Amino acid sequence: MREIVIDTETTGISPSDGHRIIEIGAIELLHHLPTGRKLHFYINPEREIDEGALAVHGITSEFLADKPVFADIVDEFLTFIGSDSLVIHNAGFDMGFINAELARLNRPVLPMNQSIDTLLMARKKFPGAQA
Repeated sequence: MREIVIDTETTGISPSDGHRIIEIGAIELLHHLPTGRKLHFYINPEREIDEGALAVHGITSEFLADKPVFADIVDEFLTFIGSDSLVIHNAGFDMGFINAELARLNRPVLPMNQSIDTLLMARKKFPGAQA
């Protein structure tokens, strides 16, 4: 069984406000074990980063200025993830941003049922704990 663990960093908290992905990382698991295959990109969002987001991840617009835009990495990203399950902490957030980027490029969005949300799993296992 192949799974892909994904995390993103963004310019802000809402793709509907025009916020964009600025970093995306993914590692491949086979039977829940890392294979060593991974994918990582810093992405030029072509917009400024909100101060609140900058305080979380520390990635600056200046650092991203010479990085590729999402359109330049989308094919490699989609090939890497394939149709396998995506393991994501707070999947609604990351999938929302990934799908907003795909929609901007008139690409099919990824179905939410392709993702496994570890935040929801943590909340079920440890109700009331900070996740």
